[in-house]
Amino acid sequence: MKKIGLTGGIGSGKTFVAQMFEKLSVPVYYSDREAKRLMNINSTIRKKLINIVGDEVYLSENELNKTFLAQKIFSDKELIEQVNEIVHPIVREDFNEWAENQISDYVLQESAILFEIGANKLMDGMILVWAPNELRIKRVMQRDGSKLTDVLKRMESQWPQESKLNLTNFVIKNDEVGMLLPQIVEIHQKLRKTNK
Repeated sequence: MKKIGLTGGIGSGKTFVAQMFEKLSVPVYYSDREAKRLMNINSTIRKKLINIVGDEVYLSENELNKTFLAQKIFSDKELIEQVNEIVHPIVREDFNEWAENQISDYVLQESAILFEIGANKLMDGMILVWAPNELRIKRVMQRDGSKLTDVLKRMESQWPQESKLNLTNFVIKNDEVGMLLPQIVEIHQKLRKTNK
């Protein structure tokens, strides 16, 4: 079974694209959601987070204080990297275990930062969801009620889309001009063929 990364910058529409793949019966592992779950229940993550940011990072034994952690790491690049170094290997392990239990030609791991953390090197292929930056900004501001400056900061913390284009196997243009479904079906058929 192939492990395929599905990525795209904030506001690119990668989660929507992932949901469309699910409608084609492709199992999808949503990394952000699973990372949050693991941060709540995994004792190794818990101990290490408390060690670097203090007891306040948990509200109770199994409830991460997301607001506190976000405030701590928001403007501290070094701390973000430390948190990533704690969480990402455990997410990777969880993804691999999950993937082994799926019955499919391929599975998708959906994450905004697969390239940033080097996980693309562990995949059998990569799909990039691309959208113009202006459209991405507009989507995030509408979706989250975020200010422009906050969206730009979040975008700056990710690799530029252009840097990812040459490193990916497939690109889905989500520019609200071309249709998404034909692009997704074409990639789906190619990935299924390569497994036969």
